Amino acid sequence: MSITVTPLSPALGAAITDVDLSRPIDSGTFEAIHQAWLDHVIVVFPGQDLTADEQEAFCGKFGELELVRSANAMGGAHPHVLMITNVKDTGHPTALEDGEMMFHYDQCYYEQPCKSSTLFALEVPDEGGNTLFSNCAAAYDALSDDWKTRLEGLRARNYYDYARDPTLRPTSINDAAPQWVHPVVRTHSETGRKAIYINRLMSIWIEGMEEGESAEILNYLFDHIEKPEFIYEHVWSVGDLMMWDNRCSVHARKYFAPEKRRMMRRVTIRDPQPVV
Repeated sequence: MSITVTPLSPALGAAITDVDLSRPIDSGTFEAIHQAWLDHVIVVFPGQDLTADEQEAFCGKFGELELVRSANAMGGAHPHVLMITNVKDTGHPTALEDGEMMFHYDQCYYEQPCKSSTLFALEVPDEGGNTLFSNCAAAYDALSDDWKTRLEGLRARNYYDYARDPTLRPTSINDAAPQWVHPVVRTHSETGRKAIYINRLMSIWIEGMEEGESAEILNYLFDHIEKPEFIYEHVWSVGDLMMWDNRCSVHARKYFAPEKRRMMRRVTIRDPQPVV
């Protein structure tokens, strides 16, 4: 099987076609997909028709699947599947979310965040609900030498309280909510590239630093990684399977009207490597 890889933007992203992920793929095809994912940070497979089992089987080729940790899984048979949706009549447990969501790394508030996340588009609104992806390795490369030196050894606390507003930066901290400290700059375990590893939604402060200086650094980095030159905006179609590298890219959801139905099926892949 020979896949076709088509870049989506100068910043990051590629579409992979001429492959049916509902069927088993051979080792050569998988290696080509894996390399395209590393090269382009995010990949989308348009026009797929996947069951939950088939999505899990494909993701399982990249590593051990992550159990759903922030909300209920889609029934006992699929503890790795979460429905990201504002639809209430799915018949399965869901994460109910409307409107926009700030840029974030998935699960960076745990000791070991996931390596990758996938979303399969089951229903999409006719307007809005696009996803923005930012290449945080390219953003790091674009920093001045002075900024790179300033960030060496810094660590930031990442925090998320799903029970409160899960889409906006918190204004207060619940000590019982999941949180963890990670490097402000991390090194990719497969490519060796460095990436900025903070995000506007979940990175709260830099450890051991005065509040004013911490806020200055974080706000500069938030604005930096959200510059248009590092971003690809994905307009969803039903049947898209999107896979992103959670070690070097953040993503955000744009606004869509709450009366519009949007339903995505998420499966994530565990990262066996610590964040360094």
